[in-house]
Amino acid sequence: MTGSEAPPSFRLAYVPGVTPDKWARIWNERLPDVPLALTQVSAAGAAGVLLDGGADAGLVRLPVDRTLLSAIPLYTETTVVLIPKDHLVTAAEEATVADLADEIVLHPLDDVLGWERLPGRPALERPATTADAVELVAAGIGVLLVPLSLARLHHRKDLTYRTVTDAPASGVALSWPEDAHTDLVEDFIGIVRGRTVNSTRGRQPEPARAKEGKQTARKQSAGKQTAGKQPGGARRGTGGGHRGASGGGKGKGRSGGRGGKPRRH
Repeated sequence: MTGSEAPPSFRLAYVPGVTPDKWARIWNERLPDVPLALTQVSAAGAAGVLLDGGADAGLVRLPVDRTLLSAIPLYTETTVVLIPKDHLVTAAEEATVADLADEIVLHPLDDVLGWERLPGRPALERPATTADAVELVAAGIGVLLVPLSLARLHHRKDLTYRTVTDAPASGVALSWPEDAHTDLVEDFIGIVRGRTVNSTRGRQPEPARAKEGKQTARKQSAGKQTAGKQPGGARRGTGGGHRGASGGGKGKGRSGGRGGKPRRH
C-alpha cells in the first residue's frame, strides 16, 4: 500500500430497530485490521445511502429495488400494537386487526409495514415519525402498529404491546449495490450467514490459502514421483521372492540327495 492509499474499512448502514452488535463483534474478531463503521439511517433513506456510496452495505427493511440492489433476507419480524397499559386490548395475549376496528390507528409517514388497507379509524393527520406517534399513543390519542423491534426501541413504562396475528410483517435484509459486490461485502455475508472462518464458501483467509497451496505442491510432487516409476517394478520385486523360495527348494534337494545313498548290507 502506498502512502496515498487509504487503509481498508467497511461502512455498514442499519435502520432503526435493527441491532448489528453481534455481527459487528464477529467482524472485529475476524478482521481486526479493517475498521467497521456503523451508521444508522432511516428506513426510507437506506436505499439512497447505498446507491450514493454512503455505505458499502446495509441492514435494511424489505422490499428493496432488486434491479439496483442485491439483498439477502435475514428474518421477518412480528408485528405488534402499541397501547397504553390500561387499554382493553391488554386483556388478551394476542389481537387481530378486527379487534382494532373501533380504534384510531396512527399511521406515521415513516411506517414500514406497507398496508394495503389501514385498520381501524384514521387519525386527522399522520405523525411525521414513529417517535411522534408513540407520544400520541401515550397521550391516549390512538394506537400504533409497528414491528416488535421498534416497540422495544421506543419503550415507555406507561405503554405495552400485544402481537397482532394477521397484520403485515416487516422483513429485514442485508443489502448492497448490485455492481459493488466486493470482497469485504462477501466477508460480511459470511458473518451474517453464520459461516465459520474456515468455510469453503466465500473468501478464504490468507493462512488457509497458503496451506492450500502447500498441499497442492505436495500432491504435484507425489504425482511426479509416481510417474517416474518403471512399469513392472512390482513384478521384479515379486520375482525376487520366488527366487528366494527356489533357493530354499535346492537346499531340500541336497538333503534329499543324501537320503538317496546306497544302503550298506
